[in-house]
Parts: sequence; C-alpha cells; structure tokens
Amino acid sequence: MEHFDQAAMADFLRRRREALQPQDVGLPKGARRRATGLRREEVAVLAGMSTDYLARLEQQRGPRPSEQLLAALARALRLSLDERDHLFRLAGHGVPTRVRREEHVSPGLMRVLDRLEDTPAQVISDLAETLVQNRLATALLGDETRYTGMARSGFYRWFTDPRARGRYARADHAHQSRTHVAGLRAAMSRGGDDPRLVAMVDDLRRRSEEFRELWELHEVAVQIARRKTLLHPEVGALHLDCQVLFTENQAQALLVFTATPGSEDHEKLQLLNVLAHGRISA
Repeated sequence: MEHFDQAAMADFLRRRREALQPQDVGLPKGARRRATGLRREEVAVLAGMSTDYLARLEQQRGPRPSEQLLAALARALRLSLDERDHLFRLAGHGVPTRVRREEHVSPGLMRVLDRLEDTPAQVISDLAETLVQNRLATALLGDETRYTGMARSGFYRWFTDPRARGRYARADHAHQSRTHVAGLRAAMSRGGDDPRLVAMVDDLRRRSEEFRELWELHEVAVQIARRKTLLHPEVGALHLDCQVLFTENQAQALLVFTATPGSEDHEKLQLLNVLAHGRISA
C-alpha cells in the first residue's frame, strides 16, 4: 500500500469543495448562504456518503477511503481525470488504469446534466451502461445505475432480463434488438480487446438464440433513436424526442428526453416531475 497523505487529501477535498458553487452541480443557491462553495452535506449527498465521514476526512480524522468511495467523491466534486488520479494517490491507492471506457463521467457532460432539472437526462457508456441519471430520468426509466456485473449494460439486460423490455411497446422489440446488437458490434470494433466486452458477447451468444441470429448478421452501427416511445407504469405511453451529445471519443453520451411543449406527452413529463418530487419529500 502506498502512503496515505491524510493532511494533503483533507486540504485537497476542502479546496475542491469550496471552489464549486451550487449552480455548478445543479443545486439551488438558496437564501442566507454563508458557506464558501458547496456545503459538506451537499457533497455528501452527491457522493452517496455520510456528512460526518466527509467532515472527518477534511479534518484529518477519517480512515483511508476505499477506491469506490474515492470514485464517488471525484464525481461529486466534478474532478477532471488528472484531479481524480491525484486524489487516488493522496489516499494511497493505485491510480485507475485509463482506458477508453472510463467509469469517470466526463466533467463536460456532467456540467450539462447538472443544468437539466425539468427534463429527463442521463449519461451512458458505449456499452449502454448508465453511469449517472438525474431525478427525472430515474422517474422515467427507473434506477438504471443499480446494476452490477454484465447486467450494467443495457445491451446485456435486453437479451437476458425480460423486465428490460417492459418500457418498450412489443411492436418495437425487434427493432430494438437489432439496434442493440449493431451497437454492441460497433463497441467491439472500437475496443475489441476489452475483456469485459469479449466475455459479454460470449455469454450472450450462449444464452440467447435471438442474439446469436442477429450477431451473425454482422451489422455495425451506433443507433440511438431520435424518437422514442416509452411505456411508463404510472403515466402510460410517452412519445419523446431524444437528443444525444457524445464525448469526443464517443465513449460516453448524454441522452436528453424532451416533449413538444403543450402536448400530452409534455404534460405527462410534468406529472412525472411532480411524482418524483413527492417521493423525495416523502
């Protein structure tokens, strides 16, 4: 284990927290704000950790954080890859290997996502892994960040978990299947030496006859539908436009779902927003 520089890490965390403003991470500024930058409780919520533990880290009293917790802090503090690596070194951990398929969400995409409060939006990888969702995207699609292993990939779940198809009309299933396989082919073409990807394809070929047949077609394309019909258990069918913003290397994409103002679909999104607020309040 490398040296855990507790004092330097405490100072780095505090300075990065104080350098951010609420609007930088999609939070309201609020009245009578005395704190410089973000409050500890705000960073703790963004990172999914306790405020007390963050306070102890900043006061040089906390135990060495795990790699998983450091990754969550890096995302909450909107760190660049260089800053993330520095945080890992200060904590005495090895720096994560930089690969094309980074788990660390692009700070540029995060800044856009932070400003989307009234429309569903999420960041996905080129393996259809949902890396982060805003509140309304979770209300629309469910929590897609909760999965582990191969099931993190929407491509994988489509062919192995019947529940994955529940948000789409049955008439759209064949098209979705073909699109997913073509997207997986494109991902393999760009990074076929990724052992996770090779293992996923092998497992899907073994488990799904539908996947095997489509894989043999050898179709290759990144096809994110610009118009989606989604089925929601509370508000019914929604016909939404999907705007896509890719990172430069196309390893990640920000998906933004919108509806025509004044339409029935727009009203359903507003209702979802109200329902999501209610659940948070509860």
